[in-house]
Amino acid sequence: MRDQTLCVRHPDVSHEGFASLGTPTYRASTIVFPDAQSYADRKHRGPDGYSYGLHGTPTSRTLEAALTGLEGGVRTVLLPSGQAAIAVIFLTVLQPGDTVLIPDTAYPPVRGFCENFLAPRGVDFRIYDPLIGDGIAELIDDTVKLVWTESPGSTTMEIQDIPAIVKAAHARGALVGCDNTWATPVYFKPLKHGVDFSMEALTKYVNGHSDLLMGSVSVADLPLHRRLKDTMRMMGFGVSPDDCSLVLRGLETMAIRLRHASAIALDFAQRMEARLPAGRVLHPGLPTAEGHDLWCRDFTGSSGVFSVIVPPHAEAALSDLLTAAKVFSIGASWGGTHSLLAPMSVAGSRQFGRPEYEQTILRISIGLEDPEDLWGDLEPIIAAFAEK
Repeated sequence: MRDQTLCVRHPDVSHEGFASLGTPTYRASTIVFPDAQSYADRKHRGPDGYSYGLHGTPTSRTLEAALTGLEGGVRTVLLPSGQAAIAVIFLTVLQPGDTVLIPDTAYPPVRGFCENFLAPRGVDFRIYDPLIGDGIAELIDDTVKLVWTESPGSTTMEIQDIPAIVKAAHARGALVGCDNTWATPVYFKPLKHGVDFSMEALTKYVNGHSDLLMGSVSVADLPLHRRLKDTMRMMGFGVSPDDCSLVLRGLETMAIRLRHASAIALDFAQRMEARLPAGRVLHPGLPTAEGHDLWCRDFTGSSGVFSVIVPPHAEAALSDLLTAAKVFSIGASWGGTHSLLAPMSVAGSRQFGRPEYEQTILRISIGLEDPEDLWGDLEPIIAAFAEK
């Protein structure tokens, strides 16, 4: 071969004797075939085969398989973000004339997607009380094809009775999806409780380093996997192999990170509960929390995210209190190595819940810093909350 060709065509190098603990990063748009007939028959390779880089490389398939094992499912798909994962589930299941039920406490963009994208295209949605349990059966008519759940609820941390909701939905022929980002499959396995779609925002605990966006959907039914893949193919959804490599790296330490963050968060929640009026600290691991019995029944642990309702007398000082923090950062998202504070508001967006939810809610995400350094930041905040 001539030099110009040699610049392009790299030589084959033996892999014999080489073994690495790291997963190789396989980047590809084009997948090459050994002959013309194989290329012509590429559609017969199915969703698990390799035909084009958009639909997966060995790197992304390794991450899919790892998540599938954790979830206790049969297949997993990867999406560009958690919200994209939710959207693909909805678009896969719902047709014009159908209805989806979403909890009042769902991640706010879920409601936005229903209001601004699905509803104008003929797909209805209804909001339900997240604490409804088996009473959801009364809301499921023939148009309901999907019941969405999120446990605990976004910001306000309500625990849903997932098995009861699944039983009621399946009895009427509806599928059930669950946003399991808070607990991860380490502490809760939705598929084991009968959920059809277990969704994770890998952006958060699974990646764990606050530097990329990705989502996943795991299923225990092969036809559902095929339907998800068909939707993704039509929408042109794929993920970067480089990002998959980073998520695989984060996954290796997730259980240890969760164990640390869980213990510190629960300790802090207990300290705060001892100093604040009843019901101000929102953490399902507290025996006084509504839904604590369900959490004990279904979950094997808690993550490092919980919330505190800001009392009215501390509202004016909240901004300065947060800015004064030396270890905590202020920012959206959670689940990374850095601890975060985020003042949240659900005022005016909830149909169910407590009057206190009209107040600002401080969301706390515990990272990997020394707990006493973290408590040093939280002490003046909690002191201000306790003053009257």
